[in-house]
Amino acid sequence: MPQETNINFIPATLALADGAVFHGQSFGAPITVTGEVVFNTSMTGYQEILTDPSYCNQLVTMTCPHIGNVGVNPEDVEAARLWVAGLIVREVSRTVSNWRAAQPLPDYLRQHNLPGLTEVDTRALVRHIRSQGAMMAALSADSTLSADDLVDMARAAPSMEGLDLAKVVTCSKPYHWQEGVPSEWYTNPKSKIQNPKWHVVAYDFGIKHNILRLLVDAGCRVTVVPASTPAKDALALQPDGIFLSNGPGDPAAVTYAVEETRQLIDSDLPIFGICLGHQILGLALGGETHKLKFGHRGGNQPVKEITPPLFPPLSGGGQGGVSITSHNHGFAVSPGSLPNQVEITHINLNDDCIEGLRHKTRPIFSIQYHPEASPGPHDALGFFNRFVEMMEKKR
Repeated sequence: MPQETNINFIPATLALADGAVFHGQSFGAPITVTGEVVFNTSMTGYQEILTDPSYCNQLVTMTCPHIGNVGVNPEDVEAARLWVAGLIVREVSRTVSNWRAAQPLPDYLRQHNLPGLTEVDTRALVRHIRSQGAMMAALSADSTLSADDLVDMARAAPSMEGLDLAKVVTCSKPYHWQEGVPSEWYTNPKSKIQNPKWHVVAYDFGIKHNILRLLVDAGCRVTVVPASTPAKDALALQPDGIFLSNGPGDPAAVTYAVEETRQLIDSDLPIFGICLGHQILGLALGGETHKLKFGHRGGNQPVKEITPPLFPPLSGGGQGGVSITSHNHGFAVSPGSLPNQVEITHINLNDDCIEGLRHKTRPIFSIQYHPEASPGPHDALGFFNRFVEMMEKKR
């Protein structure tokens, strides 16, 4: 049966650091927050976005005009809590109609003390971000704060550049992960691996649950460790491979992880990085990173493989294959900064941004986008099997 939710709308304001102001209605917790205002072009997956640690300290604007119609459920979260600073939508649904729904979106935000802004011109906001760039902003339903007050708050908020947020979202101590992907999520359900062959140490810079599930499904026994774990402690766990996770913030600010990754590279173990892990690996290999104007966030980004494939087939197989991929990153590895022993494997067809790397002589590779998100297509899931193949060859 469809669920209805009562929303007591009150006026709310979003003010950007450049002085732009957008008015709407509050539909979540009526609190005041600051964060980097960004946009996501996905049509689905708002619950995964809310709980993805990579969105820490960000006010996420959804370009899809109608959000909330399928509600939320306890199965689709990517972390144990919500990490976004706030959610901005054109129109929030007051009716939820989905057999998996456990709660309406507005109730979910209020339960977790997270603000939401609706009845706002998201098209104008996104066009502003595209022309002026992602920037800090303040969101408030407090009638005692003027637009000028909120602009001042946005300007006083720390910029995402130079900000180490991995230390904010990481786990406090090591733990083991054993859960695989639910069989109903597959068109052709996989048989579960009863005795994992490979031990993977996964660095948690903001790791998503579905990455861990896919590592388990690939035959791995996974030990998750905090972002600041010394390389010697990770190697003492006797892993067959090292995984460097996604996460928020500026990769150049996570200097401790870059240094430990250099030592992990010297161990000659297979290493696989995703998103922030890809950027940290790029820095550890001698490259540089830079902030993108407004980033890549969405479930519909075309990525081309420009080297002989890491695994066959990829979108038809062979060099030049194109995948439709899920993205969430505001920083990237800088072109021309990498040493000769590292080659670029993938690029974004929209702006030529580097989307994949591999070492020419060592079992090391990384991708900027998110194969675990599977926003419809499952084009990139083979990377997890490739990681296992590297561990098997190394052993």
